[in-house]
Amino acid sequence: MLTPDKIDSLAQQWALGTFIVATLLLCAAMLAVSYYLGGRYQGRAKNDPFESGIVSVGSAQLRLSAKFYLIGMFFVIFDVEALFLYAWAVAVREVGWPGFIEACIFIVVLFIGLVYIWRIGALAWSPEARRNKSPVSTNNHLPSNHANQTGVMS
Repeated sequence: MLTPDKIDSLAQQWALGTFIVATLLLCAAMLAVSYYLGGRYQGRAKNDPFESGIVSVGSAQLRLSAKFYLIGMFFVIFDVEALFLYAWAVAVREVGWPGFIEACIFIVVLFIGLVYIWRIGALAWSPEARRNKSPVSTNNHLPSNHANQTGVMS
């Protein structure tokens, strides 16, 4: 038996289904129209990039170092975290002391993360500095009570 609640639910689902079908049909229609009305010229210059009327010379592919990728990732991570702090600053009066304590914990975690990436050398630009800050020490294989060069046990 159809109750008024079931009829309302069915009406809402029908509206959603109609919206999805109409959206898919509209997308298919736009793709079909662009396919039939679009140009079909396949020349040598068709796939060349156009930059202000100047013919490009050489390859536009630049090889960037991985350090630029790392710096970009760190920027995005810390930028998103700054966005969270901005949202907290807007609502600081509403959240009160518990929000302040949570924001302080958040800032401490950010600082620990920054110190960590600095300590492992992820922010170092030169390969030598990165090698010197390696978390793996080269002298860990020697036992603490080994004989020194004079033959005396320490």
